[in-house]
Amino acid sequence: MPINITTSTTDTTDRSEHELSWQESALCAQTGPEFFFPAPGSSTREAKRLCGACEGRVACLQYALAHDERFGVWGGLSEKERQNLRRDAAGLHSS
Repeated sequence: MPINITTSTTDTTDRSEHELSWQESALCAQTGPEFFFPAPGSSTREAKRLCGACEGRVACLQYALAHDERFGVWGGLSEKERQNLRRDAAGLHSS
């Protein structure tokens, strides 16, 4: 699907679909949510391993950060790792 670079407000749906296009080929779409949303205290190792082999990992992480996803493994990072990444980025911007 070609990238839609117009700025018209009528293109919101097209941009949203493009923003989520990575999900169609994501490895997580082929597995169950239990890997990516494990019970508290459970390992995230398997989810991170799958993410590491996924072509959509960067787009997934960008989506999670942009939408403040607070639960589960997104783009190969756990909730705590994403929280640390946000905090570190905020520290860089305040310097």
